[in-house]
Amino acid sequence: MDSDRRGQWLRGVLDICVLALLAERESYGYQLAQALDAAGVGPIQGGTLYPVLLRLQKTGLVTAQWREGTAGPARKYYRLTDDGQAALREGGTAWLTFVRPVSDIVTKGVTG
Repeated sequence: MDSDRRGQWLRGVLDICVLALLAERESYGYQLAQALDAAGVGPIQGGTLYPVLLRLQKTGLVTAQWREGTAGPARKYYRLTDDGQAALREGGTAWLTFVRPVSDIVTKGVTG
């Protein structure tokens, strides 16, 4: 896939993906990047992910807490707030409303 196109798509939905992952459980940055990659989003660099996490934290959608690691350095764990849950519902619904017709159009174009 064209990396420029992928990057544009990611900028539009990465925050929603991160909120959705945090709705499942609290996590730290590297763990979130691994989960995104495992889900098929592809590799996400720290220079892309950490600014998103900082913005989500500054806007009150997530909280963060440093914890000492059992075998290694301390990690910053992120947790979804109530406002973050509301933003996920709103943003997730808006994304699904947008992507369904786009998928229908593209599917017809590819298979038609």
